[in-house]
Amino acid sequence: MRPAAVIFDVDGTLAETERDGHRVAFNRAFAEAGLPWHWDERLYGELLAVTGGKERIAHYAQRFAPDWLNEPDAPRRIAELHARKNAHYAAIAEAGELPLRPGVAALFDALAAAGIRLAIATTTSRANVDVLLRTTLGADAARRFDAIVCGEDVARKKPDPEAYALALRQLGLSPAHCVAVEDSANGLRAALGAGIATVIVRSLYSRGEDFSGALAVFDGYAAQPPAPSQRLLSAAHLTGSALLAHP
Repeated sequence: MRPAAVIFDVDGTLAETERDGHRVAFNRAFAEAGLPWHWDERLYGELLAVTGGKERIAHYAQRFAPDWLNEPDAPRRIAELHARKNAHYAAIAEAGELPLRPGVAALFDALAAAGIRLAIATTTSRANVDVLLRTTLGADAARRFDAIVCGEDVARKKPDPEAYALALRQLGLSPAHCVAVEDSANGLRAALGAGIATVIVRSLYSRGEDFSGALAVFDGYAAQPPAPSQRLLSAAHLTGSALLAHP
């Protein structure tokens, strides 16, 4: 039996948004607020162990600016920083600086042609998802997906499985009928926690992570979709097909 749906993560999975999108946007928000904070590529890689933008700011402040974090209005300032960061991220995406990873658009088309439903389970903000999809796939891009779960929809972020559990409910499918596509160990833990077989496509920041339990681990997506006769795939067969392969 082929999968009925493939559920995708977003950041790092669909596009390399972390280094050149979110990280840059955080730094612009910090500078705008007059904060002497700068997240270089190495530090940001470490901070990615914490999921969620507001959570990442709080974690950084706890380590490097505890006095700032202990001020009474810190929660408000974190929320404001995060909102400004999202605005800067949107501007970066609108400028066309965050393309989809090679092969992603072809994969979407191939899955849709095979009658396999598409979904998203991410704990990034909905605004971030909307702008990435719109600037890479067009104004109606969100209509490609039968379910889109974002950070605002859940109380607990990855590696908690809540986002995937909600996506399954929205799809009306059991875990056995789905495959997840992730790029990080936290994402893998979230998908497996919901009982979903998971394919890993490593991103810039996740090359050295432990992906034990994944169906398969790849470094990129296939450049071309397979012939129609190859599209009737089981969940396990999906991982070995030309849909997902080393470039």
